[in-house]
Amino acid sequence: MSDSGPVTLTFLGTGTSTGVPAVGCACDVCRSDDPRDVRLRASILLQYDGRNVVIDTGTDFRQQALRVRLMRLDAVLITHAHADHIFGLDDIRPFNFKTRRPTPVFADERTWNGLRRVFDYAFSPTAYGGVPNIEPHVIDGPFEVFGRKFVPLEVVHGRMPVAAFRFGQGAYVTDCNEIPDDTVDGLRGLDVLVLDGLRFAAHGTHMTIPKALAYIERIRPKRAFLTHMNHEVHHRTVNAELPDGVELAYDGLVLEIDG
Repeated sequence: MSDSGPVTLTFLGTGTSTGVPAVGCACDVCRSDDPRDVRLRASILLQYDGRNVVIDTGTDFRQQALRVRLMRLDAVLITHAHADHIFGLDDIRPFNFKTRRPTPVFADERTWNGLRRVFDYAFSPTAYGGVPNIEPHVIDGPFEVFGRKFVPLEVVHGRMPVAAFRFGQGAYVTDCNEIPDDTVDGLRGLDVLVLDGLRFAAHGTHMTIPKALAYIERIRPKRAFLTHMNHEVHHRTVNAELPDGVELAYDGLVLEIDG
């Protein structure tokens, strides 16, 4: 396995499960004309060695793929089986049609239980060909995707374990309100940390921005970016108040991470 070579990280979405603007809301952020306040469901695209790897295919995946002109999809990693992180998996079908090959999908056993329940039609024998063609990979420890080492690290989302992923000097940690000490240790030495930062008010399953900042202070990455934000977070105002080295991510933001 290798961590060598740069990785390009593109934020496909940085919003919470409702997206921003939220349906039926007329708050200042939902009516904002700043494009950074428009947030599709949380997902990232990793590009390295000519490969395109997506972490989470949420409800907006089709729109996200069109927006970044994604012409091929080589693999998908799934953090957990909540709707806003998996409901776009059906939209891998055009890539299947194009390549005539299944798409490798990597997830832990708990997540596969959810995926097989939600996408039962994709795994049940049928004469109908219009289903996502998925090549399942069950992860239990570090694994390789096209020569790049990924290390799954457990975080806690309410009471539910969720997979965070470290890839060389970068890590993606979404949907959590607690990070176990072992995972904190596994996240040290990063150039870029992407971390859940839902809002300022307390929440039972997501990291608040103050709590995220406290974890960032413990982990001490060179740079940190908050994601999975709701409509209480006004980009321009909140971003200006963050400490040095910490920023709010936004849809379409592109980062270069050294291998």
